[in-house]
Amino acid sequence: MPEQEALNNKQNSGNPYLWPQLRALPYFRALLRAVEASFYPEIELPHPILDVGAGDGLFASLVFEEKIDMGIDPWGALMPEAKGYGAYSSLAVADGAELPFPKGYFASAMSNSVLEHIPHLDDVLMETGRVLRSGAPFVFCVPNHQWTGALSVSSALRKVGLERMARPYEDWFIKISRHYNMFDPEEWRSRLDKAGFELSDWWHYLRPKAQAVLEWGHYFGLPSLVARKLTGRWILMPAKWNLALMERLLEPYAKSEKINEGTYSFFITYKK
Repeated sequence: MPEQEALNNKQNSGNPYLWPQLRALPYFRALLRAVEASFYPEIELPHPILDVGAGDGLFASLVFEEKIDMGIDPWGALMPEAKGYGAYSSLAVADGAELPFPKGYFASAMSNSVLEHIPHLDDVLMETGRVLRSGAPFVFCVPNHQWTGALSVSSALRKVGLERMARPYEDWFIKISRHYNMFDPEEWRSRLDKAGFELSDWWHYLRPKAQAVLEWGHYFGLPSLVARKLTGRWILMPAKWNLALMERLLEPYAKSEKINEGTYSFFITYKK
């Protein structure tokens, strides 16, 4: 059970979700997911729940005690893996802008680090609102407007006067990260309002130094990508002896804290 496993690992990490994530993911993704996971126990999501962007199902399987009622994702290739984790009662291959559900079907919805990757964001927000009941919570997290400025390589280039190299690096890194939507809270408030949502609460998380860990993980994590392609697994040896040092190195960055300079944001909204 995810919550019990997290509790059992409290003695090993200040963030009890770090170890379960680290066993299954490249270290930089495990770090981010562990921080995000730490916010969910305080959030009530009434059933039936919709997950907009279920992906491979790993995050839900490690975080939620109860099954999520429905997970959707446009990438059909991920569905067999998502089914294997058993975190969803049902799964469907669907675009978030064309959901195969009636109006007001769900009592809550979530989307974990997904909306930043969607070019047609406003359409997805409108469609999510359509299938939610009045007063239903919709929670999501995304990188924000401070994300780009926290990239360590471009920051270093600017410090030595190489602005002409800094901006192209940022553009390239945004492209490989597939980020389309990194807004400040007021921009999100405006878009959510147009889609029929009221923004109730938000906070920034993940310190810029932790952002640098994520950035460099894209380079140092290449062996995990090769392992994934060859074996279907990100981590070939998910044993404590193999990952204990990495866990210890990540612990200072995996804090569940709400900070003004955070490069990611968590939003709690309600359908009007």
